[in-house]
Amino acid sequence: MSRPDLKNYIPALTGVRALAAYLVFISHYAYVFDGDFPHFLRRFFLEFHIGVTIFFVLSGFLIAFRYFDSFKLTSNWFKQYLKNRVARIYPMYFLLTLGSFVYYFFTGEPSIVGDFPSAIGLFFMHITFLRGFFYDLNFTGIAQGWSLTVEECFYFSAPFIFLITKRYNKFYLQILAITGFGFLMVLIFRNVNWYGFFGNFTFMMLYTYFGRCFEFFVGIQLAMFVRKRGLERTNKIPYTYIGFFLIFFCVGIMSRLAIPRGWSAGLHNPFGIITNNYLLAVSIATFFYGLITETSGLKKILANPFVELLGKSSYIFYLIHLGYMYAMLHKSFNWLNDWSFSLYDKWGLEWHSPFEWDSLNLLYAFIVLNAISIFLFKFIEEPLNHYIRKSDFLIKKATT
Repeated sequence: MSRPDLKNYIPALTGVRALAAYLVFISHYAYVFDGDFPHFLRRFFLEFHIGVTIFFVLSGFLIAFRYFDSFKLTSNWFKQYLKNRVARIYPMYFLLTLGSFVYYFFTGEPSIVGDFPSAIGLFFMHITFLRGFFYDLNFTGIAQGWSLTVEECFYFSAPFIFLITKRYNKFYLQILAITGFGFLMVLIFRNVNWYGFFGNFTFMMLYTYFGRCFEFFVGIQLAMFVRKRGLERTNKIPYTYIGFFLIFFCVGIMSRLAIPRGWSAGLHNPFGIITNNYLLAVSIATFFYGLITETSGLKKILANPFVELLGKSSYIFYLIHLGYMYAMLHKSFNWLNDWSFSLYDKWGLEWHSPFEWDSLNLLYAFIVLNAISIFLFKFIEEPLNHYIRKSDFLIKKATT
């Protein structure tokens, strides 16, 4: 595959990370919109979990774009590849996961450990990404961290996907094989009482790599297409806006689907799974292709230096927007609300507190969480990333 004159770093795609993280944030806190808010809009916001699909397609694209041509079936290449992936993902995940279990030690927050009998054992399952295969444990600790198990499975499988694609040209057959293996695991283990290990088909299709591999493969296919065709376009089709419209059209479809009993969104409906895992993935790839090959107003916004910074820190934002960090902020806002009213009583005033509305508190939390994310990115994540890449971890850094 020939490589076009295209930089490995695309600022607008970094900005997309922020957009994806904020969509997930909205989906998790859609409940703050009260009964006076139109029901169809609340359902629409509830399906903004699509940010996760954006992450998956983007990962597939970036890994293939950066590594497909350089891939070599050697131990040194594989060690360097894993070293880069560890440097990017693991340090902040480990530190923030450790923080969640420290929070559990002091508060006893039940959602962190669920029904698992050993907090230490569960901590081990989190830092090794194993908890993502267990339905009953999937939302313990840093609940949204389940997606990192999916990401890590892709990272480990990507070199083999490249190998099979190059040697045997069996690209889409791999999707069938991976998804088929997931179905087989559910058939084997769904009646085994082991914390929901591959406990049901909905879980497998939405929360494991075996069900969501198509999203990564779509990203890989986009990378292969761009590297082969380059940036030259023979048409003026506005892929950016077509893809953007299709993304939210898919959201609209899921928001109109009946929510199955025991689940929480239209995503969990069988048609929701098809829409999210397949139709949405193709829509996102269309959107990305536009961002890469076109000049548009949306691309300029996403490539803005401040939005780019938000994108770089969005991984941390994603990890802290739900869970113990947000819980501490929520408690702080409640304390400030009580303190404000105590002052009003003392002064004989009947004012409103700036912390009495859930929607405003959510906005405050959004701003504070972004500030924390940028701080942690600048002073912890980025330095650790550079340190690991320059270290002799897994493979010694070349001296030339």
